[in-house]
Amino acid sequence: MATHRFQFEGHLKELSTEIIRMGERVEKAIELSVFSLVSGDLTSAHMVISQDPEINALEDKIDDIGSKLIATQQPVAKDLRRILISFKIANDLERMADLAVDIAKAAVRLGEDNVVKALMDIPRMGELAQQMTNESIVAFTDENIDLAYKMAKMDDEVDHLHSENMLHLFTHITTDPQSINKAILVAFVSRYLERIADHATNIGESVVYLVRGKKPDLNQ
Repeated sequence: MATHRFQFEGHLKELSTEIIRMGERVEKAIELSVFSLVSGDLTSAHMVISQDPEINALEDKIDDIGSKLIATQQPVAKDLRRILISFKIANDLERMADLAVDIAKAAVRLGEDNVVKALMDIPRMGELAQQMTNESIVAFTDENIDLAYKMAKMDDEVDHLHSENMLHLFTHITTDPQSINKAILVAFVSRYLERIADHATNIGESVVYLVRGKKPDLNQ
């Protein structure tokens, strides 16, 4: 029985390790996509786009490990919650990676356009998105409730910055109507970063559910 439990815990650890790896890859994708957007470095943008299948493969691996554990070990209570939450976190991370790809594609279309450089809130949103990605995974691995709840406060800041971006872009369009198409593209980027923060907050909710067995609504 002790050997069986030891093996089971080993597989759970493997699951957490893959989630950490996936989180690190997603955090880097967010960093590079925003950097490419602000700097005009299209090499970074293409790197984000080309590496997305590798992140998708990590989600598949996490799903495979968890599915086999459920099928062969029939876990219950908190062990089962951990596996189910791993599926959910991997899905949130995959969506965050897709959004980073969307930002990278916007960077390719915008090139070195100064519409982005005029929006200083975009880099700050990117920094917050990276931090939230990192800390949401730490919250999961450490079962840190306080860190999980921190996601909600950081999400509020990202939402505020997104609103500010919309105001700045509206002003920009009124003074330079010909830039409307590019301004709309930047508006989408701001929205993508807001959605990344939402997914990180979802991970925070999953952590609270893992520890307490009840899922709060942090994404209000």
